[in-house]
Amino acid sequence: MRPNLTYVYDPLCGWCYGFSATIGKLFDNYHEKLDFEVISGGMVIGDREGPIGEVAPYIQDAYRQVEERTGVVFGEAFLNDVLDDGRTYFSSLPPSRALATIKKHAPAEAFRFSGAIQKAIYYDGINPNDPEAYVPYAQTTGVDPQTFLECMKDPETEDLAKQDFHFSRQLQVQGFPAVFVFLNNTYYLIARGYTDYENLERTLNKVLELNG
Repeated sequence: MRPNLTYVYDPLCGWCYGFSATIGKLFDNYHEKLDFEVISGGMVIGDREGPIGEVAPYIQDAYRQVEERTGVVFGEAFLNDVLDDGRTYFSSLPPSRALATIKKHAPAEAFRFSGAIQKAIYYDGINPNDPEAYVPYAQTTGVDPQTFLECMKDPETEDLAKQDFHFSRQLQVQGFPAVFVFLNNTYYLIARGYTDYENLERTLNKVLELNG
């Protein structure tokens, strides 16, 4: 049985967006050695939901820190049409339902799709509450639009997303992103918060060597 790498992120987490290239590189380099899964963490749910200008005004300054440290770029469409406008409702549930849909219909593509969701939101500036907005990105996974939309709107898909949130709490994730390796019936935390590729790979290999 191969080791399992669990990436716990949130579609609305800016630092996860900055981490997307790092975790994507790890996937490219290790997907033949490890089984990868991505879990939606439920960062913005319940009382934390609301218009971005009210529930996440910190992004006005924080996005620059993410850009400077990670090299990722927040798109003009997001900055102007979403962030500056301030009225777009922010909830982790709709994009997490989108990911749950791909996990159900194209599981092999789910890891890459998790990054595509963040690019859609933070670079392309989509409305994260609009199921139709995810369709072009879902099509790259091979899932046809009708299937995607029907599944995303299905109450069972919301339950799947909430199961992810629950699993994140079981893992006692305190912040995002978080990366675990599951070996010998134990979850080993190898990254908490943003880290660069070299540190992530070094820690991964250390855990694999110690438990090989």
